[in-house]
Order: sequence, then structure tokens, then C-alpha cells
Amino acid sequence: MRHNFYLIIFYFLVLNLPNSYSQENSTRLNENWEFLKSDLGGIWEALRPTELGRPESVPLWEEVTLPHTYNRYDAVDPAKNYYQGPAWYRRAIEIENPFDGGRTLLHFEGSAQKTQVYIDTTLVGSHVGGYDEWTVDITEAVREFKKKEELVKRFNGEVPLSIRTDNSRDLEMIPSDMADHNIYGGIHRYLNLVYVPELSVDKVFVTPEVDQTGRKGNLSVDLRWYNPGEVEKSEVEMTLIDPEGEVVKNHKKEVEVLTEDQNMWNMDIRQPSLWSPDDPALYTLKVKITSAAGTHQIDQKIGFRHFEFVKKGPFHLNGERLMLRGTHRHEDHAGVGSAMTEEQIITEIKMMKEIGVNFIRLGHYQQSRIVLDLCDKLGILVWEEIPWNRGGLGGDVYKDQARRMLTNMIEQHYNHPSIIIWGMGNENDWPGDFAEFDREKIRTFMSELNDLSHELDPNRKTAIRRCDFCKDIIDVYSPSIWAGWYRGNYKEYKQVSKAEFEDVDHFLHVEWGGDSHARRHSENPDKILAQVETGEGADERTGDASLYGGSTRVSKDGDWSESYIVNLIDWHLKEQETMDWLTGTAYWPFKDFSTPLRPENPVPYVNQKGIVERDFTRKESFYVFKSYWTEDLMAHIYGRSWPVRWGDKGEQKMIKVYSNADRAELFFNGKSLGVKKRDSQNFPAAGLRWMVTPNAGNNTVEVVAYKDGKQVRDNINFKYQTEKWGEPAKMELEKIKEENGIATVEVKMYDKNEVQVLDAVNYVRFSHVGDGKLLENLGTSTGSSLVQLYNGRAIIRLETKNGKNIVGVSSDGIPSVFLNIKTGANID
Repeated sequence: MRHNFYLIIFYFLVLNLPNSYSQENSTRLNENWEFLKSDLGGIWEALRPTELGRPESVPLWEEVTLPHTYNRYDAVDPAKNYYQGPAWYRRAIEIENPFDGGRTLLHFEGSAQKTQVYIDTTLVGSHVGGYDEWTVDITEAVREFKKKEELVKRFNGEVPLSIRTDNSRDLEMIPSDMADHNIYGGIHRYLNLVYVPELSVDKVFVTPEVDQTGRKGNLSVDLRWYNPGEVEKSEVEMTLIDPEGEVVKNHKKEVEVLTEDQNMWNMDIRQPSLWSPDDPALYTLKVKITSAAGTHQIDQKIGFRHFEFVKKGPFHLNGERLMLRGTHRHEDHAGVGSAMTEEQIITEIKMMKEIGVNFIRLGHYQQSRIVLDLCDKLGILVWEEIPWNRGGLGGDVYKDQARRMLTNMIEQHYNHPSIIIWGMGNENDWPGDFAEFDREKIRTFMSELNDLSHELDPNRKTAIRRCDFCKDIIDVYSPSIWAGWYRGNYKEYKQVSKAEFEDVDHFLHVEWGGDSHARRHSENPDKILAQVETGEGADERTGDASLYGGSTRVSKDGDWSESYIVNLIDWHLKEQETMDWLTGTAYWPFKDFSTPLRPENPVPYVNQKGIVERDFTRKESFYVFKSYWTEDLMAHIYGRSWPVRWGDKGEQKMIKVYSNADRAELFFNGKSLGVKKRDSQNFPAAGLRWMVTPNAGNNTVEVVAYKDGKQVRDNINFKYQTEKWGEPAKMELEKIKEENGIATVEVKMYDKNEVQVLDAVNYVRFSHVGDGKLLENLGTSTGSSLVQLYNGRAIIRLETKNGKNIVGVSSDGIPSVFLNIKTGANID
């Protein structure tokens, strides 16, 4: 790593941050927080003594735990815009630094979007940027506070900490409010109290290199000090441990502590264990420094791998071609917004691995260190980027933030072997935030960021997505290709991709797919394609994401069914298996996420392109990926969330099975319909499809799939409706389940003749009065008070609190209905 880093000067004593701390001296400050969703007149309002009922007791604070965002529900509230403004957090902390003369730090893993930190009434640090990590040294402020005997007594020996966050709209910040995701506010990642000696390591930069044969490896280690006490000398001991736990080599060195970065170790390694998606071999580098100030030790996980984007060709890892099978991730989840817990993050990344993902683009900002640690451990390659996303280019403040966030992202995540690409931006051809949109100025700044990235990290590639007038600047380029969604027919995917591939030296296609309203299915999902123009490319253009105007396109005129999206995905994945020149792709995104730009979607304010919902509920498309990208035997019959199919009496219907088996046998209503062999090029469902003639009423489906002497089964059942329906005329509301104090309520739409309208897409609005509460504002198909019907029905859940509750549902032009919820009865 080069040492002429882009240096940022902060007011107050604010550090960039260490990239690792000794865990025994780092504590997460998760509990005992009070929160206020508004601004204060000044810091004294957070601290002044008061008693219940006195004027000083207002405004009222609420108890919260970290991580926390104050947009966890209103980001997807269909009735209002989400809150963008200041908020406050406060608590008292116990300070017991074990180091004589040591430093006490607050390490923010992410706070959004502008943050100010106070100890007592003293402003000790501030930060702009919602996604990069930062640390503030509170040592002097704590020392001064402890001199105030009256205050120390009032706070029982603890130290008052107050934090102001602010996600107000600001054109001179990134990301833009035109970005297709919420700009969350709050302390939305973990906050740590950290103790270090007066001399400690701020960062360790480890550069493991290996040739493409895997025979010759080299390790270089640089240190950056944190030395406010100006300690002059230290002993540095470094130990490299291989993936099996054996010591490879130990190195000690006496050094004079310098203010700039120092190289501490260079060593050659013969035939190191290589890191790869199939075998993510991780070494451990232990660094211990000992000085008159004490001992400080940190550990870093590292990996040896060699990668190459072949010019006009595929991607190679460790000398062999690897198809990048990817997806995308936003930090966003039902009920918590961006403030995902470590457990939730682990669940999500493991679900990605479950479908065979070996590559993730982290969109569109630096993400939690937990994510990167998991990618290292599970073998998932990464494209990580800064949030220069849409809107144009601002002034000096705007550009300074972009430079700083790029620097922080690279330095903070430098040691992760999973990362292969640093992203400079996304959709930078999209104007709107400024009166001026100057392509040459954008090119100039893009070139500056590209140079800065290579200066900080010469060993990784740079990339952008969708900005054709900058594609010659960066190393790897992804155009916009949305075949079968925003433009064209999905069967144009290969030819459009090939044309784009030939236009650049290094091509990687990220972002493809389409929206699907979970639980909505169709008997003829592809019928819209007959009306869509083809032969004009598949790039998303201005206005294509709108639900109004322009040419016919699936995104505007299709049915948004799961049935259509599984066909689109199935076609893409089958084609990718024959594209030997392809580096790889990344489906957009893995999980539905909130966005203020899509208020009229079936689930308002949610981008519904995910293959799982915001609460991890799997859509049908999840299993399509799994059938192509995994080896462990699996089989899934399409339609688990499709309780009623429809058609004429005696009409044949297709049953599709998504499986990675060699062959499968289908049983319909107990009768075998024969064995079929899987062929990835036999669309749809790789040939595992059967035509059946359903009975009116109940039908059963079972599949037995075989591979390598093993077998696996799956089964579903459905009703078949032959009655024809008219226009929607009435609704019925029913409690269909109650479990652990949660009642599930379903509304169904009928015509005037009491026939269920299975293609009804009306919006319905749930309401409630009583002792319990609706589980709403979750941004899911079953967790939104306003939602489009899926096949003439919709579900919501209610926490009954074992009391009296009435649920209502309304829809424009349809009489409202109400249901008195009786608790205690389990209905299967």
C-alpha cells in the first residue's frame, strides 16, 4: 500500500478509526439509551436536572436500544413522507480505563447522516457521512468532567454522553435524495466504547500477494500509529498463523514511532493456502506493540488470492475461470430499517450463500464491517462503493465528502480478501440535484476518484455502473441492461449483453431482474411481451422506472407477478451457462428494500425486485437461483403461495419444478406423470415441467427428485376454480390463524355473485381499533396497512394483546367490512 494517503483534517480530535480493536477492551453500548425524535434548543436541554411534571421534563424521551434508526417504520408508512431531520440520543456511561494514561474512544461503526458528540456540554467530535466508520477521543473531556464533583455525584460517577444525528435533506451531501433508497437517520450501526494505551495502532494495512499459479506469495505489513502522547519507541511483534492454526512465522522489531505510516514486515511465502469461494482459507495476523505506555494487540484475518479481469474475456480467480454469480445488498430490513442487528446480517448473508452466491455488490455505500467479515469467512467476492449515486455533481463540500468516504472505505476495509472492486459511483449520468449538469466536470471528478483509489490501493480494480460517458475512465464497467423489465424482451438478454461486452475492455453486468409482488401469481404472465417493442436495446432510460407514460414495458404494463419474474430469471440463468466470455452478473437485489421514490408500488415505498421480502420471506424466485447455482440436492414445486389456480374445466395447466437434480418424477393427485431429465437449456424450469388437468376443487402435487443416489421430495396442494368472475363488488374479512398472541387476518375480493375475483389488484387499506395493534409499516406483502391485492386477497397480522380488537378493511368503490377479533382460538 502506498503511503501518500489522501489526508483529511477534522475539527476536534476525531480519528479515522482503527480497523480492529482488542475485543477485551471494546464494549458495545447497546442498552440504556434515551431517544428524542426532534431537535433541542441546545445541549443543556439534554442534561438539565428535572423532576416528573416539571416544565424541564419535556420534550419526552423514549427508551431505545442500538443499533437504531428513527425511520424504522415511517420509511414505509404509506400515509406520509419519512422523517428527515435531527434527533438526539443520550445515556450515561461508566468509564474505567485499564491503561495508565490510556485513551478512551467512542468508535462509531456508522451513524447517519451528520453526527455531533457531546460529553457533558462539551462538543468532542463531529462527522459527516452515514456509512463510513469513525472514532472520537473523549479522554480529555472525561477528565475535565470528573473534576466537577457536583456533576459526578449527580450522575453517580458515570459520564453523560449525548449524540445528535441529522438526516435532513442537503444537496451538498452524498448520497442524493434522488437515490432509490431511504437516507436513514440515527445511530444505525454499533457504537463501541474502546480503551487503548497512550500508544496504539490506528490501522494495520496487510497486503498478501500471490501469483496466478499459487506458488509464490508475499506478505507486506504497514502500521499507522495513534500516538497522542508522543511515545517515541515501541517493540512490534507480528505472528502469521495459517488456516489450520499453525504458526507460519514470527517477527519482532524495535521501532522509533513515526507520524506517518511505517512498513513493518515483508516476507515471502511458498504455496500459501489460497482463498476462494469454495475454500475461503483465512490466515490470522497477530500484531502486538509494547511500549512504555503499555501493550496493545490486534488480530487481522487475511487471505491470499490472485484475480484477473481478462481483457475482452471472463474473470479468473487463482488462475481459473470463475463465473461471478452475484446479487446486491442494501442495509434494510422490516421493522428496523438500516439498523440491522448482527444476527440479522448473519442470517441474510447465509441466505445468499444458500442460493449459491459467490459475489455481492454492496449498494450503494460502505456497509457494516460485519458484512465484510462474513464475506471473507463464507467465500463471497465483493464490489463495495461510495454513495455518489445520481443527482449530478455538487461543490467543494460535496466533493470533499466523496473523497473522504472513498478514502475511509478503502482504508477501513483494505484487509478483506473478499473485496476485489472499489466502486466510484452509480448512475452518475442521472441529473436533477443541481441547475448545472456538466459531463466534463463529472468526468474530471470521476478521474480524480479513480486515481485516488489506485493510489490508496493499487491491487484492486475500480468500477462504476451506468454512466457511459465515464466508462473509459475506470477499470471495469457495468452498463444498464434490464432485458424484459424496463426495456425489451428477456429473450434479448444475451445479444444485448454481447454488444455491451464488446464495447469495453472489462465488462461486468450488475443490476438485472424486475419487481414481483409476493404472493401474486398468473396463469399467463408473459402475455404482455407481445406488446413490447424489441430490437432497441434493454438499457433503462429516463422515465422507464415511472408507472406512467412512454412506450409499453413490463415494468409499467406487466402484472408484477412472481410467475413472470421466475420466467425472466430462469431465462437469464440458462443463458449465462452458455456465455463463456461472461465475467458474471449480479441480480438486483437480494431483498426488497424501502425507497421514498416508489409510493405507488403494490407495497408502497418498497422496491420489490428482491427474491426475498424485507422480513426474509422467500419468494418463488429464490428457488430458481438455488436450482442453477447450488450442488446440494433440492427440489421446489412452483406455487407454494398460490392457493387457488383458475381456468376452464378440462384445461391443462403447467406444473414447474425448480431443482438441481438429474431427473425428477411428478405425481399429480396421486398418479405418476412420468420421469423427466433436467436440461438447463430446456426452458422453462430446465425441462422439469408437466402439463396436468386439475380437478375442480382440491389438487395435490408431489415431486421426487434424484441425483447421485440421493432423493428429495416436495409437495404442495391447491384449489382449482372454474367459475368465471365479474367486476369486484364486495369483500370478506376472516381470521385464518392465531398463534402466540398474533392473529392473521385475510381479506378476499368477490364479484356480485360471490365468485372470488382471482385477478383483482385493488388497493385495500386495513384499519384497527382496540387493545392490540396492527403489525404494519413493515414494507412486506403481509405487513402493510395499504397494499395491492395478490390474486384477489391480502393478509395482515395483529398483535391481539389478549384483548378486544376490531379490524376493518376498505377499498375505493367497494363497501368496507369489519371483523371482531376473538382471541384464544387457533385456526389452522
